[in-house]
Amino acid sequence: MGGIFVGIDTSNYTTSVAAVDRESNILANIKIPLPVKEGELGLRQQAALFEHTKNLPDAFLRFKEMLGGREVLAVGVSAKPRNKEGSYMPCFLAGVSAAAAFSAAVNAPLFRFSHQCGHIRAAFAGAGVDVFEGEFTALHISGGTTEMLLCKKGEMGFDCDITGGTADLCAGQAVDRTGVMLGFPFPCGPHIEKAALAYNEKCPSMKISIKDTYFNLSGLENMLQREYASSGDKNKVSRMCLEFISRSLHKVIDAQLEKYGDMPVICSGGVMSNSIIKERLSDIPNIYFAPPVLSADNAVGTAFLAKEAFERK
Repeated sequence: MGGIFVGIDTSNYTTSVAAVDRESNILANIKIPLPVKEGELGLRQQAALFEHTKNLPDAFLRFKEMLGGREVLAVGVSAKPRNKEGSYMPCFLAGVSAAAAFSAAVNAPLFRFSHQCGHIRAAFAGAGVDVFEGEFTALHISGGTTEMLLCKKGEMGFDCDITGGTADLCAGQAVDRTGVMLGFPFPCGPHIEKAALAYNEKCPSMKISIKDTYFNLSGLENMLQREYASSGDKNKVSRMCLEFISRSLHKVIDAQLEKYGDMPVICSGGVMSNSIIKERLSDIPNIYFAPPVLSADNAVGTAFLAKEAFERK
């Protein structure tokens, strides 16, 4: 058996441990969602840190059973949200602690990356394309992040500058707030998607709010509250939510490509696994999507980054 590269990620939503081999095969992708009480919209950092601490031993036991006695060549961990000075979230401390202990125990080098870079690298793996050599646009659209980035390869994954995204509410927040209003369990994305797909009538006209490469979603919440109070139609409200987000994303991507020139677009984050949003954006040239398992939170991208950092040494 050949050596492996291990990735660890402890986001605000999922405890993740993954492994890839020298041939870039994904050997493990263990994901344990953090529990959220009914009617609530996520977890506070202190609670997330506690849940990761509980989940990590179970994740590593499952990991051990899947991989047997393979040699660990390197370990990668998500240590912060972004590749920016001062970027910090307490929930990543659980993963860093576990990764440091694990790498020391197996005598393998430890590489620290950002959660965002892990998302982007996993999207490349999921889309089945090699990492682009030149500049590219990356979308990171999730529960806590709605950013459009101008990216290129970097020493620790990718060098990314924020060039667009939301000016207020994150897309994932808009989806989850809508879902909780409709009585769906958190995280609400899959339930909103299922309900929206069941709505077969024409969606009402909605005015989106765009300025250059940024868009606003705060007005969407009030619009959907009024519609639900009026019609009581969960499917219609769900469809309106996703259509509004899709149209907003399309407009700002168009603005990005006009401003910075034609380039590939890679999509990551849980929101970008939504089939309706993917369909609405599919006419954009050179846009790439990952399947849901590699679009939502995972540690596969971090494992790939560890492999590539090890191979550069």
